[in-house]
Amino acid sequence: MNEWYEAWVEAPFYGAAIVVMVLALLLLVIWIAALGRRLTKLRRQYVQVMGQTGVTSLEDVIVDLRLSLDEQGARLEHYDGQFAEFGQLLRETKGRVGVLRYNAFSNQGSDMSFSIAIINEEKTGVVLTGLHGRDETYMYAKPLQMGNSSYPLTAEEEQAITLASQREPGKSGNRE
Repeated sequence: MNEWYEAWVEAPFYGAAIVVMVLALLLLVIWIAALGRRLTKLRRQYVQVMGQTGVTSLEDVIVDLRLSLDEQGARLEHYDGQFAEFGQLLRETKGRVGVLRYNAFSNQGSDMSFSIAIINEEKTGVVLTGLHGRDETYMYAKPLQMGNSSYPLTAEEEQAITLASQREPGKSGNRE
């Protein structure tokens, strides 16, 4: 051991070279550790992108994503068509209701007579009228097409149609 120390003291160049090599080795170890961390991060990202697909090529993943996107687009078009059909059905649904109660005969008691209009957006539907008298009640039903009927409409029936057309579907318009 003594010989080595003496050789080192006599030739300081070797000592400086060893110190430089140790520093270089330390730098290499630090650099490898940094690359290892970076590689771990890249591996996590790779697994996240590739997932559990079993595919090893990024091109295959992109092609699969494109096919999936095309399939979703076709489904969206299908659902858009169904949505349009439902919208048309909703417009045709007789969901607007207007109710008008009134006293049909002035010598009778209270507002026992009524007119009920059940229509859709185009004012197509039916008007039901009940006339209450002292001894009997008469019921009439009149079909509506675009707000008009093939039978004459009374002022009360027209009022019920107006009430129904001012309402949103599913809500009744009552006027007593």
